[in-house]
Amino acid sequence: MTESGATSPGRIRLRPEPVGLPDPSIQPPIVAESGDPFAALRIVHLLARLERGTPVLLTDVADALNAAWLDWLFTPTVVADAILQLQANWMTDYRNASGIVIEDGPYGTAVTLEDSTRVDPWLVRQAGRLAAECRERLRIFARSDRATGEG
Repeated sequence: MTESGATSPGRIRLRPEPVGLPDPSIQPPIVAESGDPFAALRIVHLLARLERGTPVLLTDVADALNAAWLDWLFTPTVVADAILQLQANWMTDYRNASGIVIEDGPYGTAVTLEDSTRVDPWLVRQAGRLAAECRERLRIFARSDRATGEG
């Protein structure tokens, strides 16, 4: 039996990787959830680039998100929830429902963004708010030493 020497908390020594060790940075897929600012930010980012004044099916928005973010899964329900929250925010800010219109059509539910100069800066502010919320969640996570936020 050999002694490895004294040890103390916080002391770890690493040696070089063995030849052929695969890269561990493979990421698991992320299923977008309603109310998650990380998902909402991606949705708002796409909406900011949609053509104005033209109805776009929610399923097409979800498909575009899934194509852009291959490690995420966006369902039409999650997309609809994020857009409904945006619509509520719009109504709070502008006191009308014309900015973001959601309606059922022959091919499913569609969203139409108002074709005006006030939409772009408003969406940029919404995305900024969501990005700040994402950064705050990451900051809180980084300061904790357990997934549950303890410690």
